[in-house]
Amino acid sequence: MLKTSDFDYELPQEYIAQTPVEPRDASRLMVLQRQSGEIEHTTFGEIGSYLRPGDLLVINETRVIPARLYARKIPGGGRAELLLLRRQDDRTWEALVGGKRLRAGTQLQVEGGPRAEVIKMLSGARRLLRFAEPIEPFLPQAGHVPLPPYIHEPLADPERYQTVYARTPGSAAAPTAGLHFTPVLIERLTTQGIGFVTLTLHVGLDTFAPVLEEDPRQHRIHTEWCHVPPETAKQINETRRMGGRVIAVGTTSVRALESAARLARPGESVGAMEGISDLFILPGYEFKVVDAMITNFHLPRSTLIMLVSAFAGRERILAAYELAKQLGYRFYSFGDAMLIL
Repeated sequence: MLKTSDFDYELPQEYIAQTPVEPRDASRLMVLQRQSGEIEHTTFGEIGSYLRPGDLLVINETRVIPARLYARKIPGGGRAELLLLRRQDDRTWEALVGGKRLRAGTQLQVEGGPRAEVIKMLSGARRLLRFAEPIEPFLPQAGHVPLPPYIHEPLADPERYQTVYARTPGSAAAPTAGLHFTPVLIERLTTQGIGFVTLTLHVGLDTFAPVLEEDPRQHRIHTEWCHVPPETAKQINETRRMGGRVIAVGTTSVRALESAARLARPGESVGAMEGISDLFILPGYEFKVVDAMITNFHLPRSTLIMLVSAFAGRERILAAYELAKQLGYRFYSFGDAMLIL
């Protein structure tokens, strides 16, 4: 039986990257052949050596919103911290809240923004908030970009936690496999005959949550909004018909593509989709679309290490992670990358 502890590994704090490397594509790249288990080491800027004309890279153009807000309770002035997770309608958001006695009915004044009310208690520190007016226009001034909980150093440039192709605001976290690309690298790969298509999956903070259940199948997977446009679906289907490889940039692209595979018509690999993805990929899952993936090194006991283990094999992934530790690879959001072929 599959157990969550099967996806555990030891990672001392010093392996967790606190700052990104410069330039972006100077990060290291481990290349894993999932059939043979062969491993090579290079830098991300050399990824084109492992790609070929006709391959298609699928990138997630979501943009991290400055979703961390500070507020004071009315009356009393007690401090509260809000982290916007998911928009319900133009004034209502699901949020993580920090502060004392933030029950339903509590009134808040956002610093540099509108008033808000806690309208519903959800699980743990989650609350449903209703703002007096839409919060989005206030975010550039009042909001702060949230970094993952394991990163303790503030960023000198908040744009460094965005991909260079981030376009569509909505994420609580960056699709970090894409952080390694530069405009020059994208242009070089395009010249090489490699295609790029976009989709959007807004990353929720649940992506960092460890699986607490011993049987991972009992874990309630996080749901995330995604959009696979018709043109993207068309190019993916054409690529596969022509014998090219579909290479997902990041686990977010993997989830979006494999969710869209559920909507494929006969003779297609994917269909266009817009809506919620609740796909939980565990070992035993049969991949319908993704031929290769670019990804970072993930948290122990997380849904993400389970996903890459489903793709390349649990023992291969854990052995690759142990080798990465021996060779001083940097882990997690600002860390180094893997190309799994």
